[in-house]
Amino acid sequence: MSTRRRPSLATPLIDALPASVPFVGPEAVERRRGRPFAARLGANEHGFGPSPKVVDALRAAAEDVWMYGDPEGWDLRSALAEHVGARAENIALGSGIDGLLGLCCRLTLEPGGVAVMPLGGYPTFAYHAAGYGARIERVPYRQDHTAQDRPDLAAMAAQADRTGARLLYLANPDNPMGGYWDAAAIADLIAATPEDRLILLDEAYLETAPPGAAPPLDLARPNLLRLRTFSKAYGLAGLRVGYAIGAAETIAAFDKIRDHFSMGRLAQAGALAALEDQEGLAQSLRRIAGSRDRLAEIAASNGLRPLPSATNFVAMDCGGDGAVARALCAALERRDVFTRVPGAAPLDRCLRVSCGPAAQMELFAEALPGALSDARRECAPAS
Repeated sequence: MSTRRRPSLATPLIDALPASVPFVGPEAVERRRGRPFAARLGANEHGFGPSPKVVDALRAAAEDVWMYGDPEGWDLRSALAEHVGARAENIALGSGIDGLLGLCCRLTLEPGGVAVMPLGGYPTFAYHAAGYGARIERVPYRQDHTAQDRPDLAAMAAQADRTGARLLYLANPDNPMGGYWDAAAIADLIAATPEDRLILLDEAYLETAPPGAAPPLDLARPNLLRLRTFSKAYGLAGLRVGYAIGAAETIAAFDKIRDHFSMGRLAQAGALAALEDQEGLAQSLRRIAGSRDRLAEIAASNGLRPLPSATNFVAMDCGGDGAVARALCAALERRDVFTRVPGAAPLDRCLRVSCGPAAQMELFAEALPGALSDARRECAPAS
């Protein structure tokens, strides 16, 4: 039998990339463990589900799935433009923010180009940037007087200047720690960024944040794209609907490279119904806020420190160097509760738990004391 290695069909760039994905989904973990989770609290999904009006719209559109979705997404783009105070030519649709991140990297990055992001920030951006051969410069988080970890905006801007970066990525509110910078701080970063550097402002959690988290739209700046989604507060993660807001000339570039039929008819119908149901959104936000408070109570009652959150999850500081948080995540998995730990130190000292219905919160509350006891025992120094 020949042991000669077959030639690769991939490019050298792709051959050199690690065989990994940004996230291991709960379904993959369930297949590995051989049983489902009782509480799915690790993917920052909207466990309360979409509004009934969205479900009705999806049912009504189901008979038309034999047709492609409108490749221009005109109705949805027009509604989004009215919602944010822009025009349809200022809106690009994509398969969630993840899909838009890939398109933005394709627009701006060549092999050897530089992208700047926070160390430990949302890993899908790095996944896409590496896929186009970029060098990724990561800037550590900082802590303010409340010890809330947040991306270091000044350090990111300085690193981008030093390296001549083409792309600067920032999530506000932040994933995975849950904090946020106010509008003035973000506006200062935008103003300090030269126009030949694209800023990707990921606002996936904007609806769950305080009103002061977002600067006003500036549709005259060609190097600013604001990315938003229906996956979080609207509860449509399974439909994959995201959108970018920016100057018309920048948005127009997406038409050169996007898959024009990537957003199906059901996705467009569901997102449009969700956008029209602002009363349903308000109810969702109240549920998220209540769940956030409950998670903070659960954490504090078990000796963990919940970090202030402007998102639909709470990061719980377990202390130490990350060993306890990782052991706690594994111990919760053994108790059929799915959570996650941020991937980079010192953020990995925290357990990240998504908001969800009361029954899911109570399953977490019941599992946490025993799991925490197991984790602390596992990580205790040998006597």
